[in-house]
Amino acid sequence: MKRPAIAVTGLGMITPVGHTTDTTWDGVRAGLSPARTVPELQGCAVDFACTVAGIDLDEAVGGRSAFRMGRYVKFALLAAREAVADAGLDPAHWDGARVAVVVGTSSGGSAGLTEQAVALERRGPEATSPSGILLTIPNMPAAEIAIAMKATGPSLAPCTACSSGVTALSVARDMLTLGQCDIVIAGATESIVFPVAMTGFARSGAAARRDGDPARLCRPFAADRAGIVMGEGAAIMVLERAEEARARGASPRALIAGTGATTDAHHPTSPHPAGEVARAAVDAALRDAGWRAEDVDHVNAHGTATPQGDATEAALIGRAYPHRPPVTAPKGVLGHCMGAAGAIEAGLTILTLQHGVIPPIANLDAPEPGFAIDCVTKTPREVPVRRAVSHSFGFGGQNAVIALQAPQV
Repeated sequence: MKRPAIAVTGLGMITPVGHTTDTTWDGVRAGLSPARTVPELQGCAVDFACTVAGIDLDEAVGGRSAFRMGRYVKFALLAAREAVADAGLDPAHWDGARVAVVVGTSSGGSAGLTEQAVALERRGPEATSPSGILLTIPNMPAAEIAIAMKATGPSLAPCTACSSGVTALSVARDMLTLGQCDIVIAGATESIVFPVAMTGFARSGAAARRDGDPARLCRPFAADRAGIVMGEGAAIMVLERAEEARARGASPRALIAGTGATTDAHHPTSPHPAGEVARAAVDAALRDAGWRAEDVDHVNAHGTATPQGDATEAALIGRAYPHRPPVTAPKGVLGHCMGAAGAIEAGLTILTLQHGVIPPIANLDAPEPGFAIDCVTKTPREVPVRRAVSHSFGFGGQNAVIALQAPQV
C-alpha cells in the first residue's frame, strides 16, 4: 500500500526574536542574537541567555487558566493557536476524536518544580501552589493544547532531550500514516532559563562563559566557538495527510518526506566522536524519503557551538553530503532552545523551503579551517531549496533527523 504524503499545513512559533512565525523568521534572517544579561540569574556563573521578552504571557493566554500553566506550557499554547489558525482550521468545527496532540519537551516544568521546592523549604507547605504539580509535569503542554482545542484523540509528550521536537513530528507523522487520526498538532516547547539549570550547564562545561557582549558568544562552527548560550520558546505545527488537506482547500507549507533516529549508546553528554551513529540517522531519513544525498539542497545543522559537538557534526556533514549543500545553524541567533530546538529549526527549514532564503549563522565569519562545509555567513543566501534536512542531536546520544520538501516537488 502506498504511504500517504504528510503535509505541514500550519505553523506557529514563539522565540527570543519573535512572538509569531513571521517575526521569528525576520529575526533569524537578520542574523543578530538577542542574548542579554538576565536579572533572575544574578550571581550565577552564566547570567545571560536568549529569552522571550516583550510579551505578557498571562495576558496573551487570557482567561483564568494561565495561573496553572508553567512558562513552557504558555509558549506551547500560544504557538498552537497560531498554527491552527494558519492551517485555516477551527476547533469548533472539527471532529475532536480525530485530532491528536504530540508536544515534546526536554526538561518540562523543572523551573516550576524548583520554585515550589524553594517555597516549601523557606515558608512551608502553605506557601506552595495548589497547581504545583501542573506547573511541573512534562505532558501539560500537550494536555492544555488538547483542552483548548477540544482534541480528544491521543495526546503524547515525547522526551528525547534536544531531539524532542523532531521526535514529536516523527511520531505525529506515523500516527497519520497509520490512520490513527486525521489531524495532529505537533511540536515542542522549553523554558529552563533559571538558576539551577543554568548552573548545571555551567558545571557540565557545555555553557559559554561571559567574555564580552553576550550576543556575540554563540558562534556555531567558528574556530573560537565557546559553547552553548541558552534559549527558550516553542514551535507547533499542524500535520495532515496532504490529499485530505488539499481537498479542503488548504495549501501545505511543506511535506514531511522522511525521518530517522538512532542512539549513540556512548556517553550521557558527549557525542560519539566518530559520528557514525548520528550519520546512520541521516541515512535513515534519506532512505525513508527515497532521496540520494545529492538531492539535499540545504542542511539546517544542530550547531550548538560546543567544541566537540560542532567538530563531530561538521565531519558528519562533510561525509554525508559530499556535494556541500549550504548549511545554517539557528542557535547562533536563538540560543539553544533545548527540547524545543528541533521543532523550531524544522519550522525554520520549512520557511527556507517556502522563501528560497537560507538565514546566516550569527557571529560566524568563516567556519573553522578543516570543516568541509559551506556555511552561510553574514547575510541571507537566496537560493532555490526543494529538499532540506534538519539535524537534532541531544544528551543521552539521541539523534533525530527530519527530511522536508517543498509541496510541488
